[in-house]
Amino acid sequence: MLKGNNTSLSVGAVLFAALLFFGFTATDKISPRLQQKLHAAVQTTFELETFQLQPIAVSSEVDAQTAIALDSEQLYRITREETLIGFAYLGQAPSMKDIFDYVVLFNPDLTIKKSKVLIYRENYGRQIGSQRWLKQFVGKRYGDPLAYGENIDAISGATISAKSMTTAITEVLESMTVLQQKGLVQ
Repeated sequence: MLKGNNTSLSVGAVLFAALLFFGFTATDKISPRLQQKLHAAVQTTFELETFQLQPIAVSSEVDAQTAIALDSEQLYRITREETLIGFAYLGQAPSMKDIFDYVVLFNPDLTIKKSKVLIYRENYGRQIGSQRWLKQFVGKRYGDPLAYGENIDAISGATISAKSMTTAITEVLESMTVLQQKGLVQ
């Protein structure tokens, strides 16, 4: 009985130490799986081994002017040794019966460097995660036309998710422009 209590105490101490060590990051309110996928996307896209994700705080007044709701778990400045590398927006969009998590990675000039579906929770519609389809958004900026089925290819079997992703990216671009005008993403 005493042995079991020591084990519980040891496990508790290790978990507490881990929370202290890892718990105070910019991405502490998102799941560990999503954190890992976000970090991997930033690392491979910008070809960085080390970098920092700094949350960008958006006031409620500015948030009210954006097309999407923004909070400190969604919008990050990507830096390396105090040098701006780009920005990351972590969002969710609806699929047929659930939601999926995605990231839009921006160059410092707010053009899209890459978009990526991080977690897709359904059996159908996974085609939106293909880089072949997602590369249509690379280089886009606010004001560029993004119309599903017109200048953004339609996907048979993933219509809802593909439309949803197209709308989400359009709204992210619009919101980033508002943030740029307010001096929050520079």
